[in-house]
Amino acid sequence: MSWDNFVALGDSFTEGMDDAYPDGTYRGWADLVAARLAVDAGPGFGYANLAVRGKVLGEVLAEQVGPALAMRPSLVSFAAGGNDILRPKVDPYALVDRIDPVIARFRAAGADVLVFRFADVTAHLPGQRIVGPRAAALNDGARELADRHGAILIDLFADEAFHNPLLWSADRLHLSAAGHRRVAAHVLDALGVGVDEEWLLVPPMPAPSPWLLARGADLRWAGQHLAPWIKRRLAGASSGDLVTAKRPELRPIEAIA
Repeated sequence: MSWDNFVALGDSFTEGMDDAYPDGTYRGWADLVAARLAVDAGPGFGYANLAVRGKVLGEVLAEQVGPALAMRPSLVSFAAGGNDILRPKVDPYALVDRIDPVIARFRAAGADVLVFRFADVTAHLPGQRIVGPRAAALNDGARELADRHGAILIDLFADEAFHNPLLWSADRLHLSAAGHRRVAAHVLDALGVGVDEEWLLVPPMPAPSPWLLARGADLRWAGQHLAPWIKRRLAGASSGDLVTAKRPELRPIEAIA
């Protein structure tokens, strides 16, 4: 099966942080998937990526769903809510309820829809007791939505390879280049499309750090990544405030075998 186009919606996960192109913009799993789909679809294949880092679910719904529907997509990816569950107060079940009609709209418009059970990032972050149950509820909701609407579920949570810290970037929140390649492989496999087996390769698990070195790394991480995140939250700002979608319209992407 092939698709005429692919439209990706969401936040930093789908924008592609932290899998950088040489010019400093981000590639990520969605670009990799689009480039592979273009091989089978031919030169008429179009790809749009509306995802912007830092966006909460309400912003994704308000800013991305309408433009995506107007493109009459044949394949859509929807991944949002991850930023919401990091906020002090949120009802993850309410997030799922808000996503439900959106998936229904895309399906009614004839699009195949990708939804995600996110990989477990809580082991690398503080606040596991709070964030963990929220993430589980969001993931369970994704499975229910896939079952209800006939969407395609990409179950990253079930992939224990994502416990390897080398699949994550230095900020411990976003995927590394290797992590994005593995996500792309999962997506293409679910779509029944051949994938480069190298995308599934996982770097060797690093040896455990001695306690003192690990605590020093934690302190450096807190200063470089956690403190700026807290500062933005207190100021009511987002990392995506000055960022626009990298591919706001359907256009060709160079195919890769």
